[in-house]
Parts: sequence; structure tokens; C-alpha cells
Amino acid sequence: MGDALLGGCEASGDVAGAPAHAAIAAVTTATARPRVTCRDVRTERSLRWHYPDQVCGSVAAATLSARRSLELPWWAHCIRAGDAEAAPRCHSEPMTDLRGRSVIVVGATGGLGRPVAALLAAEGARLTLVARSEERLATLGIPGVTMAVDIRKAASAARIVEAAQGAYGGVDGVVFAAGIVAFGSIADTPDDVVIDLFTTNTLAPLRLLRAAVPALRESAAAKRDPFVINVSAVVAEQAMAGMAAYSASKAALTSYDAAATRELRREGIRVVDVRPPHTETGLVLRAVHGEAPRLPEGLSPDAVAARIVGAITGDDKDVASTDFG
Repeated sequence: MGDALLGGCEASGDVAGAPAHAAIAAVTTATARPRVTCRDVRTERSLRWHYPDQVCGSVAAATLSARRSLELPWWAHCIRAGDAEAAPRCHSEPMTDLRGRSVIVVGATGGLGRPVAALLAAEGARLTLVARSEERLATLGIPGVTMAVDIRKAASAARIVEAAQGAYGGVDGVVFAAGIVAFGSIADTPDDVVIDLFTTNTLAPLRLLRAAVPALRESAAAKRDPFVINVSAVVAEQAMAGMAAYSASKAALTSYDAAATRELRREGIRVVDVRPPHTETGLVLRAVHGEAPRLPEGLSPDAVAARIVGAITGDDKDVASTDFG
């Protein structure tokens, strides 16, 4: 079928035996695995993006090794189970092709950064993998240039961009998936914890975006669809008691991303703020202060990573917490 768009937007219940509540969107089989983007006419946002093993809007995702062996009908990817009224429609714009693109992934050894990096590599991106631990980078097992840096240091942003440019000749994308969390009452959260939260969760991605802008402008001029993905959190939308400083650090990032989106889109640079709900990355067990409250089971990191990469390939402009299903 090639890089074809399936048109008509008819209910896919009429096509190849698909259920009535599935709907057709853009389908490409240019890569080893087909990918599909569904759009909601009410919000103009991508509903969900799936590899062949992620069925019927399921939050759970199979392992990367299983992904290579499982096959399902193409229409399974567009099912939004239990929500026939969503009426997804065809996404006619071309999707971002990641093959050969130079992408920086910060937090590449983390619970979310690692599956994001693996999916980007599977899509053919050329990666600059950034994390604090050189030892963990050495055992990451994902192809790319590795760089161990402390992102809290001001000089690290320029060094990261220079490393990607030196390895691949430019920068086409940035994914900032690093972060820390802290718990505790306002009265019991000291200044050093607040400063650490804002330095890591807010100032570090701001610095990296600023450092990357010249390279991203060059990418835009070359029609390479540059993008920046900053992973914020649901607390940017709904601040939580006992997490005031953490909520504020993520809300500040989300606000910055909103302004950056308006400013940089004129130059062909897409900035996407991603606000996933609680995800089982293990971050809460590594809090820099306080103890995590009892939380409901979170989303699978693989599923969240797939949605993030889907936002890149599907040309999303924003990914709210509700976009994770």
C-alpha cells in the first residue's frame, strides 16, 4: 500500500470486518510496522496511536520484543472502545517521518525516557541519548550517541546540542523526559528542594530549548519538521495538595511551552507540552523529599511512550492528560 492515506472517513465497520465503533484515519506502511493516527473532530487532537499489538484503546502495551511478533488487522488501531460518539475522522496531513532525523532524548535511561528512545530508534531516528549516569547509558542497549551530563548545570544545554550536531550534523527534535518529584506540605518543603525541583523540571528544559533553537531553525529551513517534546505532568492541570512545589514546577514548564508554541510555530518549529497522568515509572519511589502518598495504579510507561511518539509522528500540537484515555 505504501505511504497511502485511506480516505472516505467512513465507519470502518464497513471495511474488512472492523467493528462499527472503529474509524479510519491515516495509515502508513512505509516502515516495518504500520501506524495509524485517529483524530477527534471535537478537539482536533489525536486520540491514540498504536503499534500493531495495542488493541482497542488498551492502556497496556506489550513488550518491545512482543511488538515485533504480534499482528492484528490495521483497523484495530483506530478503535476507541466505548466511545462511538467521538467520531474520529481521517487525518489527511502528512505525518512526521522520523527516519534519519537527529533527535535528542534527555532522561534516556529513565522509566519513560527509555521506552521513548527505543520507539524513536525503531522509527529510524538517530539519537543523542542523555542521562546523568554513564554506567546506565553504557547498558542502555539503544543505538545512538550517549552523553552523561548533569542537566541542572547551565552549561549542559549547549554541550548536549553540540554533541548532536557533531554526531549527526544538526538537530531535528528534542524530547525532554527527565524530572524529579518531591512530596510534603508547603510548610515542610525547604528552599533547597524547591530550587532543585525548578532547576530540573523547569529551568533545564527551558535552557535546552533555548540552546537548540538555532539548530531547529536550520532543520525547519530544510523542511525536516523539527519538534520539541517537553514532558510535564497532570499536576500542571490539576495541582495536588502535598505536592505544591512539584506541581508548580510542572505548571511553569507547561506555561512556558504554551508561549514557546505560539512564538516558534511561525518559524516552523513545533513545541508540544505532554501532560501524562500518573505513570508507573518508579519516580515516586525516588522522591528527593518526603514520602509518596498511596496512589492508584498508574499507566504503563510503554503505553505513555507510544502516545508521546505518536504525538511526534501525528503532528500533535499539545497532549493533555485526557488524551491518554
